[in-house]
Amino acid sequence: MSAIKPLLIELGTEELPPKALDELAAAFQRGICDGLARRGIAAELDQAQTYASPRRLAVYVPAVAVTQPEQSIERRGPALAAALDAEGLPSKALLGFAQSCGVEVAALEKLETDKGAWFVWRTVKPGQTVASLLPEIIDEALKTLPIPRPMRWADHDYSFVRPVHWLVILHGAEIVDGEVLGLHSGRKSRGHRFMHPQPVHVADADGWLDAMRASKVLADPVERRQRIRDQIDQVAAAIGGEPRLDDALLDELANLVEWPVAIACTFEREFLGVPPEALVTTMVANQKFVPVFDADGKLTEHFIGIANIESRQPAEIRKGYERVIRPRFADAKFFWDEDLKTPLSSYQEQLKNVTYQQALGSLWDKSVRVAELARIIANRVGADAAQATRAASLAKCDLLTRMVGEFPELQGVMGRYYARHDGEMAAVAEALDSYYQPRFGGDAIAADQLGQVLAVAERLDTLAGIFAVGMKPGGNKDPFALRRAALGLGRTLIEAGMNLDLRGSLVEALELLPDAALLAGLKPGRDGKPPLLNAGQRRAILLDELYDFVLDRLRGYYADKGFDNAQFESVLALQPPSLADFDRRLRAVAEFARRPEAASLAAANKRVANILRKQAEEVGAPPIGKLVDPAHFEADAERDLADALAAAQRDSAAALAAGDYASVLERLAQLQSPVDTFFDSVLVNADDAAVRANRLALLGQLKAQFSAIADIALL
Repeated sequence: MSAIKPLLIELGTEELPPKALDELAAAFQRGICDGLARRGIAAELDQAQTYASPRRLAVYVPAVAVTQPEQSIERRGPALAAALDAEGLPSKALLGFAQSCGVEVAALEKLETDKGAWFVWRTVKPGQTVASLLPEIIDEALKTLPIPRPMRWADHDYSFVRPVHWLVILHGAEIVDGEVLGLHSGRKSRGHRFMHPQPVHVADADGWLDAMRASKVLADPVERRQRIRDQIDQVAAAIGGEPRLDDALLDELANLVEWPVAIACTFEREFLGVPPEALVTTMVANQKFVPVFDADGKLTEHFIGIANIESRQPAEIRKGYERVIRPRFADAKFFWDEDLKTPLSSYQEQLKNVTYQQALGSLWDKSVRVAELARIIANRVGADAAQATRAASLAKCDLLTRMVGEFPELQGVMGRYYARHDGEMAAVAEALDSYYQPRFGGDAIAADQLGQVLAVAERLDTLAGIFAVGMKPGGNKDPFALRRAALGLGRTLIEAGMNLDLRGSLVEALELLPDAALLAGLKPGRDGKPPLLNAGQRRAILLDELYDFVLDRLRGYYADKGFDNAQFESVLALQPPSLADFDRRLRAVAEFARRPEAASLAAANKRVANILRKQAEEVGAPPIGKLVDPAHFEADAERDLADALAAAQRDSAAALAAGDYASVLERLAQLQSPVDTFFDSVLVNADDAAVRANRLALLGQLKAQFSAIADIALL
């Protein structure tokens, strides 16, 4: 067995992009491990470790064999019929094959298969040393890294995400000789750019991590993140505050520094008069500082910066951080003060000068459409229609304010503040912010009813309008974020329990669009002429596309919640008008599917569906809804099933009317025994036409009862 040693590969670079670092490091490890695996090299790949810092990518594998195992090679040559001539002598094809293998014809073997016989050449190739294969493996791994825009530097032919400066490849204590991206491998790494600029001698692969730590580099991202979190907690405790450090900011901070040091800083209290979201946004997004709050959740004048150096004069670093944040805060205060001089509603007229989409008009046009939808929806769900209309008319106004112009991510948030300042109703002000929810994956829907109404109206108009002008998503392209809009629409309707007819609401959204927009989205046919459709026909086509688009987004939503796709399809087959109703049905079906009777009843429903479909194909419409005549019963199983169906219908009628689908299916589950007995003892296609029709009608009633909830046959 080949000897086994730890392997360390480190590529030193200029500072890598922090938001891409984790993905680059993970891809580098995958590439190295895949390269070792493809070559059959014995290694503890499941124990491989990824290391990365702003100036390096590294992979450590605790055990890697020194050599490959022997490689068995088999090459298939010409078929026997083509390999020998009429006299049994080697043909040119066979001679050429033997020559390409570097052997005489006599060294070839015959391979017998059920499809004939072939000449083959078999040999065993000694395994290569891992040291000779590693440069190639590393090169392959680097080529697979997700680098959208690789850089070139100097006069080199190669490129990478950033210029490279050193390469360490150690197999145990031995240097693996090789060249990658113009770098010759060695055992000299580099430490912290400022605190340990001199080369770092690495004795062996196992000692690399400690050597980095000794040279003021925390190469383990996990360790670096933990140090940042611990230091921030310590500093915050010392100043008596609560830091707000989410995972996204922590990840970015960890990828910006190699030796993190937390620095407590402050800013002038006068800036606290600015909405805290504006201050937090500039601290986090622009400067990568950690804001600090008090015990009541209010922003304080303290913040924490993460330095990449252990300075003898931390006060100078603090002054630098405070100096750099001051002008950003001053700008935010100026924008806030200036915006307060102009009522939010005064921007409505200016919305007419901002194009939303050429065929769909201005932001004012969109606001008018959304306001009308919001009015209709509010009336249907019991919300205040006047407030909904007012909120819709103001919803886009903050886009024209100075603050949102500087910080686009604050749209909605600033609308809420300005509306409150102007004396708008509290519900209206809150809706201006909450209707953007969910803003991202995992975000909650709007908590307030008015925000929910506006969220639905806004997304209905966006989806209908962009689909109408022919700009629906395709592949990875979704410039108007319609997939997110569709999921947000579906989630709001479901999670808020809004019993709106989705198709009907889409129809209303399409009706509010100008005919020119509907026809603008038509693509020319093969003859170069636009399809001969009027606006009404175009709306009908778009309605189906939009409905399917929204439901497709919900597949993933429910899959993430653990629902089976067959359960989803069983409810989708009925196309319930309300998504809230869809959700209740799906949850009832999922509960039913866990019952022991479910499989048998699903199979029975499928059998019934097949029988009735065949009947429809041969005779006409299936007898669903037709009355069953007890006079035509010939077997007890028929009578028992009819009685059981009638009892189930009586018992579950109230629950069905109330939308308590779980109770309905629980009652229908009791039909398993009479259904099974019926199919075991009754021939549906009886010779007597009246008996046969009566039995089909009975099955039609069975299908109708289950189909009131979902198509159980699809389970």
